[in-house]
Amino acid sequence: MNIKKYIPNILTLLNLFCGCIAIVFTAGRNFEIAFWMVALGIFFDFFDGFFARKFGVAGPLGVQLDSLADMVTSGVVPGLAVFQMLAHYFVFSNSNFKFIAFLGFSITLGACYRLAKFNIDTRQSDSFIGLPTPANTLFIMSLPLINHSFLLPIIQNQWFLITISFISAYIMNAEIPLFSLKIKNFSFQKYKLQIGFLIASIAMLVTLQFLAIPLIIITYVLLSVANNLMVKN
Repeated sequence: MNIKKYIPNILTLLNLFCGCIAIVFTAGRNFEIAFWMVALGIFFDFFDGFFARKFGVAGPLGVQLDSLADMVTSGVVPGLAVFQMLAHYFVFSNSNFKFIAFLGFSITLGACYRLAKFNIDTRQSDSFIGLPTPANTLFIMSLPLINHSFLLPIIQNQWFLITISFISAYIMNAEIPLFSLKIKNFSFQKYKLQIGFLIASIAMLVTLQFLAIPLIIITYVLLSVANNLMVKN
């Protein structure tokens, strides 16, 4: 019995399990535990593909399992989180606008479309086109954990949350090439963009904590757009 061939799928199912737990805590508005469960799920999501390639057992079953697990951890959870934030901060205080909270699930719809498209898009083997669902989820799940007083009125604003939901659904499916974060050999000249970005990201995480997460992801997208323009020119 070849145990190795089961390891990637077990990791994928652990990702799904973490997503299920995150749903429970998100529904209870315990966003911090939900965030860490999502982060753990994304950790498993990274290593299922790593071990599948390392053991030479990558196959169509693993591809489908991966997308199904991501649909929960990086699709349902962030949509539910925005729904809960809208429900708490604004919507359910006015019964005439209850339905607006469900707009948070536009993130779930966008994630579903991206995951289906990703499975048949051969262009995204080494880098991404559009924001990956795990990165988008970390962005969304970090918002209720940011406790900087000057930002709270913005983060807790219903129109900001609705706008973020629509932008998230769009950016995951946008035809925007994002530079690869894979560094195959240490060459500063070749990977100066990646190395500089990783150093800056670590510095932001140390100094800004949860606030760093959305800033890192926004910086990643903006740097990719700038890099694309420089390459074209």
